[in-house]
Amino acid sequence: MRKVAFYFIFIAICFCGCKKKFLDITPDGRMSLDEIFSDENRTGAYLNRVYGHIPSYYWFYHFYAFLAGITDEAHDSDVGNENSGMANQWLSGALTPAFDPTGDTYTALWGGIYDANVFLENIDNANVTTGNLKMRFKAEAQLLRAFYYSELIKKYGPLPYVDKPFDSKFDYSQLSRPTFQEVTNMIVKDCDEVISNTALPMRITSANERGRMTRAIAYALKSQVLLQNASPLWNPANDLAKWNAAAVASKEALTALTANGNFALFDNYSEYFLNNADVAESPRDRETIFERPLGCNSALINSIPSKPGMMKAGSCPSQELVDSYDMKTTGEPPILGYLDDDHLQPVINSGSGYDPSKPYENRDPRFYATVWYNNAVYDMGSGVLHTMEMFAGGADQLLKSPPNRRNTHTGYYLRKFIDPKIPDQSTQNSCNWKKIRLAELYLNYAEAENEARGPGTEVFTAVNTVRNRSNMPSLPATLNQAQLRERIRKERRVEFAFEELRFWDVRRWKILEKTDKLVTGMEPVKNSNGSFSYERFVVRRTNVAENKYLLFPIPTKDASIIPDFGRNQNPGW
Repeated sequence: MRKVAFYFIFIAICFCGCKKKFLDITPDGRMSLDEIFSDENRTGAYLNRVYGHIPSYYWFYHFYAFLAGITDEAHDSDVGNENSGMANQWLSGALTPAFDPTGDTYTALWGGIYDANVFLENIDNANVTTGNLKMRFKAEAQLLRAFYYSELIKKYGPLPYVDKPFDSKFDYSQLSRPTFQEVTNMIVKDCDEVISNTALPMRITSANERGRMTRAIAYALKSQVLLQNASPLWNPANDLAKWNAAAVASKEALTALTANGNFALFDNYSEYFLNNADVAESPRDRETIFERPLGCNSALINSIPSKPGMMKAGSCPSQELVDSYDMKTTGEPPILGYLDDDHLQPVINSGSGYDPSKPYENRDPRFYATVWYNNAVYDMGSGVLHTMEMFAGGADQLLKSPPNRRNTHTGYYLRKFIDPKIPDQSTQNSCNWKKIRLAELYLNYAEAENEARGPGTEVFTAVNTVRNRSNMPSLPATLNQAQLRERIRKERRVEFAFEELRFWDVRRWKILEKTDKLVTGMEPVKNSNGSFSYERFVVRRTNVAENKYLLFPIPTKDASIIPDFGRNQNPGW
């Protein structure tokens, strides 16, 4: 009988024991494949193993950090305090082919691909007889494989698209790196086949199936990978056909998902991030496309000193992020750029209504849902109101030197994902990670369509759908293609703040050298009459904005045993 192999492409796999509610057993490796696929429950359990390789994301980077903390969105309070933390190691240039501060997702993703291929090779002959469950299982595994590949190539560039499990005698030296387009084509093929498989539901409507793959995810994944393929990093000649393919896929996704009201933007941006998706036949949350059922205690590790039970300030928003939020009344950007390389001299948009002496007044509502700023007031529950005090001597004061992990390093604290009414570490807010949501498809479409055909009614409609949800004015219809490009990029930045898109967006746009060289903050100074003045300052400078950081290096082991990987290591590594 065939035995379950403990090898997979390139590297030895560390199996994950994670269990999902919809599956109650996981093969332990001592069973034969024949034994597994001769039983419906065990077949389902092997699919659970395929799911088990999905990365955690969210605040699960070491040490309880957000990926935003190593972008121009934020600065992590562990920097200078926790040497082994992801943010400290990344910013110090610790990334090498032998070490990844963000975690070894390379191993996990290849493990998922291997297990998906084993499952797909055996599912057609499996003893699964309940309804259309076999076809659903097959679609889930196929989509998981496509998902793992999309995560791999986003991080490492194109890698061989393998659709069969290798045996122990396979000669890895024959492998070679394909083009990004070739891998994109294979991911799209998998997504298209999944979309056509009606055994897979469009959305999850049962709590015990939370986290499973759906056709909606296939539509979204196709949009994402085609947008990546069309972007400057992989489309240096600006082939408009690639942008058109991304636009078509994104529009098809929007059309399919919003049909019959299956998916729609949530009605309250701030509240959206404080709860799990309420999977039901008629849910309030119709925006979430793919949610990671992880649970959340981010309120304990990304909080403020005046809040009981907090552990550390965590990833604190940057001034660059704050500057990105438009003005509420005019819909105009308050800051148009900077006169100096240190971002200490902002170019103020005189027609926006921005007052530098009152920098937090009349801003985009998403700003107030994302950032705690000096003098902000929030309800801690039981009628207790707290006013944020980031000034020297205040309860939540900024500490620049020496910094500690409990106080902000930027003059701001993270508000998004955190329910201020949760009093201490004895309670957790239920804010699972919303990995993919409908707003992304609107902005994917707007970006691709603008690049393919320039400003048009449909582009503005897509962007304004997202803006209007937060009661922001529509963009001026007079914007040209270049101006609209910048506004779409800014819209992605504020809409998806701290949701990990920024880390990858600046890479696919090839603007890392412009965005990640430094991060600034804002120091509030309390005047004798009780008013405040504000002073910008540089929080950090880094050397991790070079073009080599557009892609992660292929890990040493594979680069050494696969000649083509060694010859075609990613640039700069």
